[in-house]
Amino acid sequence: MSKVCQITGKHVITGNTVSHSNIKTRRTFAPNLQDRKFFIPEENKWVKLRVSVNGMRTINKNGIVAALKTAKEKGFYNG
Repeated sequence: MSKVCQITGKHVITGNTVSHSNIKTRRTFAPNLQDRKFFIPEENKWVKLRVSVNGMRTINKNGIVAALKTAKEKGFYNG
């Protein structure tokens, strides 16, 4: 499973680990992804999503239906 949030589109980015002696080595920064199930009352069904914690906050604020609609428009969710 890929490390991409299905609501916000957050994904793995790369950067450097910098040591005390200023040696730079490549590393990855992964988003804080969680596997969660959300209930859609309009369709009376459960949806399983891989979302970041920021995505869960978006769902809590806007609602699951609105969050899925904007995610489909932006191309992050295709369910």
